Amino acid sequence: MTEQSVVTTEKAKPVLPDAQIVKSVTHYTDHLFSFRLSRPQSLRFRSGEFVMIGLMGDPDEKTGKQRPLLRAYSIASPSWDEELEFYSIKVQDGPLTSKLQNIKVGDEVIVRPKPVGTLVLDALLPAKRMYFIATGTGIAPFASLMRDPDLYERYDEVIMCHTCREVAELKYGADLIASLATDPLIGEMVGDKLKYYPTTTREESPKMGRITTLMKDGTLAADLGLPPLNPETDRLMVCGSMGLNTDIKEICEAAGLTEGSNSAPAEFVVEKAFVG
Repeated sequence: MTEQSVVTTEKAKPVLPDAQIVKSVTHYTDHLFSFRLSRPQSLRFRSGEFVMIGLMGDPDEKTGKQRPLLRAYSIASPSWDEELEFYSIKVQDGPLTSKLQNIKVGDEVIVRPKPVGTLVLDALLPAKRMYFIATGTGIAPFASLMRDPDLYERYDEVIMCHTCREVAELKYGADLIASLATDPLIGEMVGDKLKYYPTTTREESPKMGRITTLMKDGTLAADLGLPPLNPETDRLMVCGSMGLNTDIKEICEAAGLTEGSNSAPAEFVVEKAFVG
């Protein structure tokens, strides 16, 4: 499927409670798309956090009433953005995404304005280098953080590792990272601080392999000219499948890094709410 993007400047007002208006939709593959929504003026969040979003479900067979179908979605746009961006999979028989993938400009999407999450800069202690480790749509919170000036004020180096099955699935992240160099807000701050490390596991590409394997065998460090993980200099954020989260956690702990949280900042954090 070719990329399609539709943008509008309409100022329609939502009808459903907590709903926001779809401003644009971009389809990347048959099972990946992104969309942007209007942002509630009252919504404040930290880059990297997630909210519950969704649509109204089908009417109940007995009562005829509709209930909202809600799922946790990382906000892919940075905290300063006037709109909300999300990046999603398409599951043909999924209760929510089977409907969500068909949204169009002007439609309404429910956004519950209570952002939470562990992938925030304040959950980590100061250091030199930040690693973002993501698979699939797990890049969404890092899409937010990579556009936040605070990231580049805190870290000398940022390494964005994104693993997908096929090359086309990397396009969302690749396009975003390519745009940062000319971003009027953070372009100069990014400079050469950001390193992008995309890999595939199924389709042939310049770099193949699971990121966990490439970290364990030293390939990642060798490719980027980096030293081994060190709790004094390195911080990690992880967002992907439960298997990835578990494996990266083991790698971090073996290197002497401690898991952090909002209440007890440390050396690495894992987003436990992400699925997909």
